[in-house]
Formats: sequence, C-alpha cells, structure tokens
Amino acid sequence: MSDIRFILNSSRSSKQGTLINVGKYSEEYKQLTETMIMEAGDMETIGLAEGQRALVRTEFGESEFTCQAGKVPNGMIFIAYGPPTCLLMGGDTGGTEIG
Repeated sequence: MSDIRFILNSSRSSKQGTLINVGKYSEEYKQLTETMIMEAGDMETIGLAEGQRALVRTEFGESEFTCQAGKVPNGMIFIAYGPPTCLLMGGDTGGTEIG
C-alpha cells in the first residue's frame, strides 16, 4: 500500500455529456465515474497496473476506482465527477455569504 499523496482533479468529462442520453444509472456512466486516470510513471511508481482497482482516500472518505494510464500531469489523478468522487469531497463549497 502506498501513502504517496496526489492532487485529485474531479470534474465533468466530455464523455459524460454524450452519456446524458443513456442516463446516469447506465453501466457506461458507472464505468466512467469509477475510473481514475493517472500518468503511467506514477502508476508504475506506486505499483498499479492498467485495469487494477485501487482505493483512493481523502480526509472526507474513500472510494475504489479502476486505474487507467492517460495524459495527466505527474502527481495528479483525474476522475470524472460522479457518485464515487462525492464520497471523497467535503460539503464546503467555498461559497460567499450575503448578508
């Protein structure tokens, strides 16, 4: 198990836009939001293979993802925003209070 820290980048992907027609509860959408993309060298450094499942943990929670090598900067993990990433984020949106 590795205790190396990475920056988590979770946002909507262009593929999610095309899956709107299929629905958020489809197997395709589930697969997309359960895949983390990392730089191949980072995967090798921490001993992860393509297609392997890995646990991602933050101060708020944890979730499991399938690893995929991709075009991401060293030290970063990209995961398309979805139910699994919600388990990794706190509720503070950093919004501005008016009053």
